[in-house]
Amino acid sequence: MKKIVALLLAALLLTVCCFGGCAKKEAGKPTLTVAISPDFAPMEFVDTSKSGQDQYVGFDVTLAKYIAQEMGRELVIKPMSFDACQAAVQTGTVDMSISGFSYTAERAENYNLSDYYYAGDNETEQSIITIKENEGKWTKAEDFAGKTVGAQTASLQMNLCNEQLPDTVTIKEFSDIGTAVEALRNGNIDALAVANGNGKAIIANNDGLAFTGFDFEVDESAENNVIMLKKGADELTKQVNEILAKAYAAGLYGQWYTEAETLAGIDTAAEIGYDDQGNVAG
Repeated sequence: MKKIVALLLAALLLTVCCFGGCAKKEAGKPTLTVAISPDFAPMEFVDTSKSGQDQYVGFDVTLAKYIAQEMGRELVIKPMSFDACQAAVQTGTVDMSISGFSYTAERAENYNLSDYYYAGDNETEQSIITIKENEGKWTKAEDFAGKTVGAQTASLQMNLCNEQLPDTVTIKEFSDIGTAVEALRNGNIDALAVANGNGKAIIANNDGLAFTGFDFEVDESAENNVIMLKKGADELTKQVNEILAKAYAAGLYGQWYTEAETLAGIDTAAEIGYDDQGNVAG
């Protein structure tokens, strides 16, 4: 009899725990997983004075938080390399990627792209930086003949280098911006192609670097940013576009970009690269 009572009590406790656990799960917010490559200040970077999800900061992170809040979801940032962000969207392992993406016809073919959002001069101007000694020396495309210019893999800057610099230029790919900056500082490359806003952040945090004075010609379609979502995720894309329109109407973009630029200049700001598995590179 004691055994039967004990078994009944155990079953009752298991049932209560199960219902309690299920109720707790249902009460929690659904998540919104967003891939970023936090080596691209002021768009996305790391505040090393913080930890966990709080360490990821910048314009795109603020935008991701805003989207998650408007959707009633809990934001989960997934840091990874820039090209891995795109692969994660394509395979559906994240809901979207917000990582300073420009519009390209190839991306439009393979992904759902959001409407544009506007992040200061980060995309409207695309430039090349170098060491201070070469500041102002290379102001035309032909000035880079025979030089080695770095650019991030699968980026707009890589495309611009291939399209607009002479054939005699050696284009060197880097999976993350931080490694490329070190290569520039160490003399392994002569210059580095960057989004203008990113270049300002890099120069502010690295003595001895400067703009060359050369700017790429940027097509109007690539002057602003888009969010990348999985092809066919039409309902989610529609939601995102409605939220972007709301942020634009409220005049939030300018405020967010100013705050991100300021934050990118603090001592604990760092552009940290990740590999394809989400581990810190290097």
